Amino acid sequence: MSRTDGRLRPLSRRALCAAAALALLGGQTLLGGQALAQGPIVLKFSHVTAPDTPKGRGADKFKELAEKYTGGKVKVEVYPNSQLFKDKEEVEALQLGAVQMLAPSLAKFGPLGAKEFEVFDLPYILPDKAALRRVTEGPLGRRLFEKLETKGITGLAYWDNGFKIMSANKPLRLPADFRGLKMRIQSSKVLEAQFRALGAIPQVMAFSEVYQGMQTGVVDGSENTPSNMYTQKHHEVQKYATLSDHGYIGYAVITNKKFWDGLPPEVRGQLEKAMAEATAYANEVAGRDNADALEEMRKSGKITFLTLTDEEKAAWRKALEPVTAEMTKRVGKDVIEEFQREARTQ
Repeated sequence: MSRTDGRLRPLSRRALCAAAALALLGGQTLLGGQALAQGPIVLKFSHVTAPDTPKGRGADKFKELAEKYTGGKVKVEVYPNSQLFKDKEEVEALQLGAVQMLAPSLAKFGPLGAKEFEVFDLPYILPDKAALRRVTEGPLGRRLFEKLETKGITGLAYWDNGFKIMSANKPLRLPADFRGLKMRIQSSKVLEAQFRALGAIPQVMAFSEVYQGMQTGVVDGSENTPSNMYTQKHHEVQKYATLSDHGYIGYAVITNKKFWDGLPPEVRGQLEKAMAEATAYANEVAGRDNADALEEMRKSGKITFLTLTDEEKAAWRKALEPVTAEMTKRVGKDVIEEFQREARTQ
């Protein structure tokens, strides 16, 4: 990010390229799998959430384990809260080599051309976490990562955030309550279709800008997980939240393919071990953090939580049912059907 008059400005493509060049000059050059630098290999891990979110905790755990298992051969620098790049910039920054590791939400890969990842955004496609694990730890999860290879990206792990709830300054109990509301989304054709199906107006907005957008009325509401809402203080600028669990937010931990392939095999193996353990930790933390965040927001007295009746849930499902059919051509019928099949397998 550049800074003018004390304010952060988005980096241009030229600035991203310059950052990538500086990263190479200031760190290590890898050739033929051999590290040529005298010092440790520097791995910049950038993300857009707060350090005390599931993603933030997972990134910090990976840093701890990576430096431990490599015996200091790798130095991991974690940059939370969009310190380096906003969520619209970070994937391009990774591809250019300005950073080496990210954990973007799964919705980010649709605009990149890997539209199959948008299957995770479909409303009510995942009944529970057990179904999620069958997808991410199975052959479909591996094949989805293969879609990123041609983009210069290597997929390393799937990290949880959790199931989403809706927030606004009015109660959201039935689909009709969404009519005309400006609802913030991250860039995703599926999420656009979801809010259009509810009669709302989807507004793409960077995660770091949502609080101010809610405070000033640029957006009326949003969907997110409790931990993201709490750490970004959305409950201070939203009056109501509906415990809808209508969708899922997860992340893919990804790395620059050229960087990863160029690591000495021994180091790469040590980092894979660190990532496996950090993944187990991050996924365990996600469930606990979301429960704690809900409790803290309730205790604040600043936001009212609504629980849907069975009839209201049925109305939401009926309203959102056409989204899957609408997105079949974009996401892929085979991907959707395999996802549903793996999610149902016991």
